[in-house]
Parts: sequence; C-alpha cells; structure tokens
Amino acid sequence: MRSHARLLIVGVVTSIILQSEVRNRLLRALLPLEFERLRPSLVRCSFEQGAVLEVPGEPIAAVHFPEPGMISVIAHTPDGVQSEAGIVGPEGMIGIALLNGVDRAPHTAFVQVPCRTLRIEAEAFRTALAESRALQAYFLRYAQVYAVQLAQAGLCNAHFTIEQRLARWLLMCHDRADREDLPLTHETLSLMLGVRRAGVTTGLRMLELAGALKMRRGGIGIRDRAALLAVAGASYGVPEAEYARILGEA
Repeated sequence: MRSHARLLIVGVVTSIILQSEVRNRLLRALLPLEFERLRPSLVRCSFEQGAVLEVPGEPIAAVHFPEPGMISVIAHTPDGVQSEAGIVGPEGMIGIALLNGVDRAPHTAFVQVPCRTLRIEAEAFRTALAESRALQAYFLRYAQVYAVQLAQAGLCNAHFTIEQRLARWLLMCHDRADREDLPLTHETLSLMLGVRRAGVTTGLRMLELAGALKMRRGGIGIRDRAALLAVAGASYGVPEAEYARILGEA
C-alpha cells in the first residue's frame, strides 16, 4: 500500500460532540451513560481518500468510528500480495483488535471514500472498556458482525462470479458512503476484489448494460440499486441481516 503511506487529515474539530448529532450508528445507539464514558476523549476528524488509519504490525494509535464514507481493510502476504478483507463505514469501527487485548494487527486500514470519523486514543478506549463490561460486550457484538462479513467475503470469492461479487461490493459501498457517485477506479476495484483489471472492466460493462450503474471519469454512479441487488443475488445480505439481528437496523 505504498500509495497510501501518508495520513491525510483534512481537519480536526474539537467542539463538544453531542450524541444526537453523531452519524456513526455504533455510537448513536449506545446508552447515554456509556457514550459519556467515551465522549470527553472523542475528536472529530476528516480524512481524504487514501488516508491510512492502521499500519500492519504497528501499534494501533486510535480507534475510529466512521461517519458516512468507507474504509477498506487490506490483508497482505509477506511477499506483497494484497487484497481487501473487509470494509467499515458508519455502522462500525476501526481498531477491533483492541477489544481482545491486542495492540496491533497485520492489516492496513485506509480510507476508500472520504469521510469524517470520531477518533479516540487507544489508551482512553482501553480505560473506558476496563471501566464498563457492558461497553466492551457491546463492541464485541459488532466484532461478531464484522467476522460474519469476513466469512461471507470468503464464501463469495470461492463460489460467486465476478459480476455478482462486484454488485455485492458496490452495494456495501453504497450502504456506507451515503452518496450515489463513488470515487472508484478499475484499479481500485481490481485490488479490492483480488481479480485482474480486465475482469473488473468486463464485470462493470455488464452491470452498466443492466442499467445498474453508469461509468464516469474517475468514478462510478449508482443508477439502479434494485438492479444491483438482482445481480448480487445471495452474495449480499447475510452480514446485513446479522447486523440487524444483533445490533438493530442499520
């Protein structure tokens, strides 16, 4: 991920954060008492596309609760092969390893679609968890949902076509980005899906012919979500249903 080596922060806002104004669903759904454990340490930040929030093997400096936008989690091999393992948006958090007492992870987390996050330093987050077993249990429920997303990705990579996987990924991005125009290139999609660029080009052409999307310079426009759902079929929906079951409607 050499092209994403810099932490590109647009701005930091230090004003008081009100729970009613938070757009991250995990924080928004917290009991007010538990939110207050975190609130004094939360800082709202804005990140550009490409900002790296976690670096493989390095201590996790902070937990991020994204608002609308999308963060990709990239898995690596020692010889440099890489592919997307999971995605996180306003339904979740970056820094899950801290929930299990682990201070670093072997993955990269970088901003795919520009977003704001609510950031809390790792030590302050650990302190809040130590003070409240209920808070830790709540975030561990999200970790379970995230594990389901990873498992579903493995299933889709093994048994679904490129077109279905593309449709699923675009639906998940659309869920989190809160926008119709997604700043995604063929190269990006090739990395995210772990397939050759030619396969991505063919898949996107088929989705465009189906009326699901419109290719634009430097991005993709979602035109018909129902058409994307029809192509994705059973590849999409299991993690989303699990989120609703465990944490409530997203």
